[in-house]
Amino acid sequence: MLNIVLVEPVIPMNTGNIARTCAATGTALHLVGPLGFSISDKALKRAGLDYWHLVSVTYYEDFSKFLKKNPNISGYYASTKASRSYCDVKYSDGDYIFFGKETAGLDEELLASNYSRTVRIPIREDARSLNLSNSVAVVLFEALRQLGFPGLKAEGHLTDGSTGSAAPDWSE
Repeated sequence: MLNIVLVEPVIPMNTGNIARTCAATGTALHLVGPLGFSISDKALKRAGLDYWHLVSVTYYEDFSKFLKKNPNISGYYASTKASRSYCDVKYSDGDYIFFGKETAGLDEELLASNYSRTVRIPIREDARSLNLSNSVAVVLFEALRQLGFPGLKAEGHLTDGSTGSAAPDWSE
């Protein structure tokens, strides 16, 4: 199982969307406070829809309590300040992937002490960053792809049970 760690998130809808992504992928969600919203926030619950029962959420008052409860973990720190792409690392089962708050990202001291484990999503130079919930989805699905999408349904079908016809020819 992979782990997503949100450090001091401030926008409840982002956290709700991330919780839904974690629920759909069997990924544990760790919320490190202080949070910029209440866990009972309606926007948080609405964004997570009816998926809350499918996600394992653990809350920590602050980062020191997270580290005390989770010593000796491995993983990656997502930041626009990283020098390498999230695609250029090898994810392992059990990894923790850290994301900072929407307004400031992860603390630079934390990044500096873990710089060999920082990753970034390549974006245009004149763009500041992606939305937090989009960033989590991008990095998480790369990690899941590398691990072979463990426990995830790989195929779908149309309502009538068929798999459809051959792909249309778009070359014309």
